[in-house]
Amino acid sequence: MRPEFPKTRLRRLRYNATLREMLAEVRLSRHELIAPLFVREGAGVRHEIATMPGQFQFSADTAMETVRRWASKGIPAVLLFGIPQAKDAVGSEAWNDDAAVQRLCRQIKAELPKVLVITDVCLCEYTEHGHCGTLTDGPDGCGDVDNDLTLESLAKTAVSHARSGADIVAPSAMMDGQVATIRRALDAAGFTRTAILSYAVKFASSMYGPFRDAAESAPKFGDRRTYQMDYRRASQAFAEASADLAEGADMLMVKPGATYLDIIAAVKRRFDAPLAAYHVSGEYSSIKAAARLGWLDERAAAIEITSSLRRAGADLVITYFAEQLADWLKE
Repeated sequence: MRPEFPKTRLRRLRYNATLREMLAEVRLSRHELIAPLFVREGAGVRHEIATMPGQFQFSADTAMETVRRWASKGIPAVLLFGIPQAKDAVGSEAWNDDAAVQRLCRQIKAELPKVLVITDVCLCEYTEHGHCGTLTDGPDGCGDVDNDLTLESLAKTAVSHARSGADIVAPSAMMDGQVATIRRALDAAGFTRTAILSYAVKFASSMYGPFRDAAESAPKFGDRRTYQMDYRRASQAFAEASADLAEGADMLMVKPGATYLDIIAAVKRRFDAPLAAYHVSGEYSSIKAAARLGWLDERAAAIEITSSLRRAGADLVITYFAEQLADWLKE
């Protein structure tokens, strides 16, 4: 005879697959996905990124083929990163109206107007030194980013992107005042409808390594800890998010995503604003590498982690798994 057992058996709600599905509190769909895309100068370019299996550097023509395919699968939005042919000290190609990102913006909006085009507004891909702005003399003699000079460059870049058709600009340089400066510049140029998705909560993380290969943006010296956030100080997230909303940000972002679920949850509780989470390159490549070794199930891991980002409070998820997720969710 079995010993007396409590009346509550939590497993009763787990035995039946249909009931489990009905009671799910988090549901994934293609509508929340944003697919990053790397576009560079040239034609016919489709270079696989060694440290990010399944991801490529495209020229604008091959990028369009990819965006068409993504759109056919129901992926609603892309996030564009540019790789110039030539770099200089200030990253001037970033605001060149004929640069790869700007050309691709125009092509997407002309052919696929319903695809939401988001552009990354930063300078690290465009500067010869790999930092996110104009340098000034630093305490170590190597130079540091001049915050206020960089704001001018970010504003010019955002306006160039908006002029090319970008629906949303996403400043990621972590300069103080960047949102306010960009908002003023957009409004002055007549782009009052162009939204700002702020990389408000962006930590100096080890998880960005593969991205820096993809975007060819690794700093030539030093690191970015003087402007990206210290991951040991979570309270900074609230100050940064609050400042950016006050300056005119329409949406917020937490980056990285999967390793910062506590931050996503805390920011979502604190602020009444749409929130994106960026499942970054290192998080993506870790799953890919483990899956190739047979150490985990890639599909199960990607779906679980994306669900975790949504469960923590992300309204939107930027992920390199976007196309695979669209296929898996359809199945």
